[in-house]
Amino acid sequence: MARTPIMGAGGIVVRGGGPRPLIALVRRRKDDAWVLPKGKLKRKEAPIAAAEREVVEETGYRVEIHDFLGAVSYKAGRKTKLVEFWRMQALAKTGRRPTDDIKAVQWLPLDAAIKQLELPLEQVFLRNVGPRALMPATKPVAAPPVVAPPAAPEVVPKAPAIVVAPERRKSFLQLILGAFTFRRSRA
Repeated sequence: MARTPIMGAGGIVVRGGGPRPLIALVRRRKDDAWVLPKGKLKRKEAPIAAAEREVVEETGYRVEIHDFLGAVSYKAGRKTKLVEFWRMQALAKTGRRPTDDIKAVQWLPLDAAIKQLELPLEQVFLRNVGPRALMPATKPVAAPPVVAPPAAPEVVPKAPAIVVAPERRKSFLQLILGAFTFRRSRA
């Protein structure tokens, strides 16, 4: 039977505006790797709420959440991990230090942030969604939608980026369908 993926969420956090906005990267204490701020969902936690919580805990900044940017999927040991990302604007420091599993926070221009990331999958993802993350802020997202989807929009918005680890080459839909597919064993 296919396993349910480990669900995670995070943000592409932008500070400043104008000609030189900066993107937040965090350095994990466990392996010294520079990564995008993200983490696992708590039980029954909405991905957008987890994304905000993880970013605040890891960067020490309050954020305003904007649009969904996409997801990355990769193998974590024997399990598949699926991490969803939102565009976020840093508002102000929270007054608290980042969580203990974060060694440092660094704010870099987009090109430098892409080069600094240690996970190739995150580099590809940021290269694809980074320009959109730096666009002027739109209305913030208040909460996850709980109503039926609206009628088809008049203008089709740009689709969120979905990056899949090269070794699996499955789309997000294939991953989800695979998680709910039962396999018969031969006796």
